[in-house]
Amino acid sequence: MEKSKMINSLYYDGYTASIHYSPADEVFFGKVIGVNDLVTFEGTSVEELKQGMKEAVGDYIETCRALGKSPDKLYKGVFNVRVSSDLHKKISLLASQYDVTLNDFVKSVLQYASSHQELGAEVFGER
Repeated sequence: MEKSKMINSLYYDGYTASIHYSPADEVFFGKVIGVNDLVTFEGTSVEELKQGMKEAVGDYIETCRALGKSPDKLYKGVFNVRVSSDLHKKISLLASQYDVTLNDFVKSVLQYASSHQELGAEVFGER
């Protein structure tokens, strides 16, 4: 399947889905992110895609409720990041200059980036 570079998001009822387009199949397809299971949907138009997400999320929540499990993925707040030794040194020095731990420095940078989503386009460009 040919992969398009178009990556967008769709939102419904507090859930977010990554949206892609398959030129070969001429269909939009989505995957709900931040949930414990694989929840997908598709449509040949934006309206069909929105309806597909609404139905997929509704069915997923209903299934989780029937099974007595939480639909939302739990995040521990801990993850590993691999960086080059040069970058590790640079950010360690920066953290020291601000008299904060490396962990607090990285948390602050991530918090800033998450509240300034326009930085994504600057860092990653158009995809």
